[in-house]
Amino acid sequence: MLLSPDGYLRPTGGSPALAAREATSICPGIEISHDPDTTVKYHRLWGPVVNAFTGYSTDPEFRYSGSSGGAITALCFGLLETGAISFVWNTRANPEDPIGNVTGPSRSRSDLLKAAGSRYGPSSPLAGLADALATGETFAFVGKPCDVAALRKLARMDPRIDRQIPYKLSFFCAGVPSRHGTTEVVRKLDTDLADVQSFRYRGEGWPGVARVVRHDGSTSTMSYNSSWGMILNRHLQFRCKVCPDGTGEFADIAFADAWYGSGGYPDFEEREGRSLIVSRTEVGEHLLRRMEESGYLAMVPLDIREIEAMQPYQANRKRNVPARRLALMLAGRLTPRYRRFGFVGLVLSHSWVDQLRNLVGTLRRVLAKRTS
Repeated sequence: MLLSPDGYLRPTGGSPALAAREATSICPGIEISHDPDTTVKYHRLWGPVVNAFTGYSTDPEFRYSGSSGGAITALCFGLLETGAISFVWNTRANPEDPIGNVTGPSRSRSDLLKAAGSRYGPSSPLAGLADALATGETFAFVGKPCDVAALRKLARMDPRIDRQIPYKLSFFCAGVPSRHGTTEVVRKLDTDLADVQSFRYRGEGWPGVARVVRHDGSTSTMSYNSSWGMILNRHLQFRCKVCPDGTGEFADIAFADAWYGSGGYPDFEEREGRSLIVSRTEVGEHLLRRMEESGYLAMVPLDIREIEAMQPYQANRKRNVPARRLALMLAGRLTPRYRRFGFVGLVLSHSWVDQLRNLVGTLRRVLAKRTS
């Protein structure tokens, strides 16, 4: 996986582990579907849901360092401390490239803290999965929704995955911004890339701030609403705009910001962190209960109808995926295949005006070849 001129990670050359046909069959950007035999109830907006909660890490340092309530970090620490796994395969800032990402094993509290917080830039946690599996150890996987969906498909070919990775965790993802988005944030912070010692997109509070630390020790910050809302989300790759799974539907547990809303839109007033936590499998549900009983997590049950107020972007994006996909078909472009995502009900219940606007807007974008 190498960075393209547009600042996105793209596969280059062949894979020593997979033939081209196998790689194509695994890619969730080409085809993705839910198991028709699942016993978990499917919600057409939020996917398979066993239970939903709001919660946070009972460890103040995890809660402060995480992007929301530190729930992923706390759960992973609980798995490590109880000996349920040997390590967590997760993503953190690249020590050799502060605005880049690298994926590897976290085996300690300090490792988890280094990985806490969002990384709104290109990452490819599956690229090094062979190394993780080669250890023969049991571990938890944390990745974007598309990473977990691909992992589920790969598990059909490689039995080691379900044997060695009993817990597959994800988070709600609004899309992957180009690296160029981060460089724009850094420039807005009056900093040259060569002067960056470290860079955080979020964390150290909720929602926290984007923070650059320079080699001379000086720092500059930018609010979450400014960094994500006005810069980074304008650099999203097109594939994310037609993705049906921004909420980790194939994970055992998915996590997100449990935003407080005002007038139908989340407000970003600084508060103590609060996570939205959705168990999607019985494995995930049992794990959450165990971590709660062991004191790693504090959780309160949540009515699933309340999720949309916390995550309106995700609700609207999924409603409009069918229209955007239709635009690809009309333009004669490669069109991803999605099955069992509840789209019929979404199309029939959603605003026809909004769907038409998304159809026309996407068609214009595709015809103008603005689909990096």
